[in-house]
Amino acid sequence: MSDIVRRAQALVPTALALAVVTAPAAAQVTGDVPAARPDAIVDLATREGTRFVNGEWRYSDTRIVDVDHRAVGADLKASGAPTRAYDIEPHAGAAAYDDRTWEVLDPSGLDARRSKGRLAFNWYRLNVTIPARVAAFDTAGSTVVFEIVVDDYAEIWVDGQLPTVLGQAGGQLPKGFNAPNRVVIARDVRPGQRIQLAIFGANGPLSQPPPNFIWIRSATLQFYKPGRIGGGVKTAADVLRKDPSIDAVIPREGTIEKIAGGFGFAEGPVWSEDGYLLFSDPNENRIYRWSPDGQVSVYRANSGYTGMDIADYGQPGSNGLAIDREGRLTILEHGNRRVTRLERNGTLTILADRYDGKRLNSPNDLVYKSDGALYFTDPPFGLPKAFDDPRKELPYSGVFRLADGQLTLVARDLTGPNGIAFSPDERYLYVTNWDTARKVVMRYELAADGSLVNGRVFFDMTGAPGDEALDGLKVDRAGNLFVSGPGGVWVLSADGRHLGTIRAPELPANMAWGDADGRTLYFTARTGIYRMRVTTGNIGAVRGHSTQ
Repeated sequence: MSDIVRRAQALVPTALALAVVTAPAAAQVTGDVPAARPDAIVDLATREGTRFVNGEWRYSDTRIVDVDHRAVGADLKASGAPTRAYDIEPHAGAAAYDDRTWEVLDPSGLDARRSKGRLAFNWYRLNVTIPARVAAFDTAGSTVVFEIVVDDYAEIWVDGQLPTVLGQAGGQLPKGFNAPNRVVIARDVRPGQRIQLAIFGANGPLSQPPPNFIWIRSATLQFYKPGRIGGGVKTAADVLRKDPSIDAVIPREGTIEKIAGGFGFAEGPVWSEDGYLLFSDPNENRIYRWSPDGQVSVYRANSGYTGMDIADYGQPGSNGLAIDREGRLTILEHGNRRVTRLERNGTLTILADRYDGKRLNSPNDLVYKSDGALYFTDPPFGLPKAFDDPRKELPYSGVFRLADGQLTLVARDLTGPNGIAFSPDERYLYVTNWDTARKVVMRYELAADGSLVNGRVFFDMTGAPGDEALDGLKVDRAGNLFVSGPGGVWVLSADGRHLGTIRAPELPANMAWGDADGRTLYFTARTGIYRMRVTTGNIGAVRGHSTQ
């Protein structure tokens, strides 16, 4: 074995090396919201159940109508030449829609065949009022799920809203032929709260309209006690407390909770301002979405590579993810060796793929500065043979800055630059090094032009036992660093003291701050996703900030 190969194997992250020789496990993904059994069910297909929530079913057929429209324009919207298209009447999803003239249905007759048949659509509308008690518990603070099975398909509007988030598995039409469509209609409910439901039914298959009709197989409200939704298995947080000040960062009574599992290798998490977690699985070549309802769904397939030689790659998919100041997702693609941005209209913009005419290695992790400049690390760990790969074109592993369309190399002193984050005041940029011979966190000063100066070793973990080097990195509002290192997540103070180590059930690869208050630390850890509450939390909710 050559010295180059030995060196490359020592530098390649352990999980990546394993991924090259073992097939990734299939993710245990569910589209149901949530998978757990409810604490109480109200059957809305009965008079008793509908009466219990002060409900009343109303019904209307729909018509397919010919309307004026415009062809697709240069902006990919309906801004082109005038044309004709099709629409439906009525549009009855709005919460305030007046359905008083509609037919009132007997709940016990929801299974009656309705619509005109063939290519047909219809509306069912229902108001429900949250009762004070259901079964043997008070409903206050509960989460309520509406589940309906329409023969053949359904969309569900809740208080005039139809969720249209990429990867959302409940609410929209393509849920599956006669599949249960489950939507969380309210969280932390209060007794007496009224919720308007509108169900748009469709006969199907749409590509071969059948001669039969639309009807409801089942409809229920499912109540979950507080804390039941989106949660998982909680265990007491195993924290090695090296310094008393760690108690101000991580409470002694803290827990770690596993919220999803079964992935090939979870990486690159980011919390969306819309209230869900996105993360990569570079082994499986996907970006997943986890919602607080407990739902995991595929947000983006083929997230990093579609080449014919994909079997050669251990981690062809995306790695680091970040949200910019305009709320757009930035993606680091291993196999394609580039930085891309997912636009609002669904198109993909290539932000960077070459430097000095040479292809990037395999962009790994990234962070936005508050002025919109993007910094990212570029080791070769996404290449099939890492440092010894013939595809490698750059002779170094760099840290790059992308601003105003200009890509600049700002550091090249690390063999395996990996995690990256700013200090709260953005005076410093921290970068971790994946190199078992040099397990260091570097700290660079930011010059006025955005370049890096006066780089120095901020913390050295080289003496720590184990084959793991340094991976992901996040910084809290107090300036403490959370570093994925040997044995867990090392918590380092802003002045370089080792405060403690979070020893998670699986070794975390990276982290993200999440939830409304920014005080939940989400871990992507090998095959699972974990979370824990901390005292400090992230810097703020500014789009594109370093903690995002």
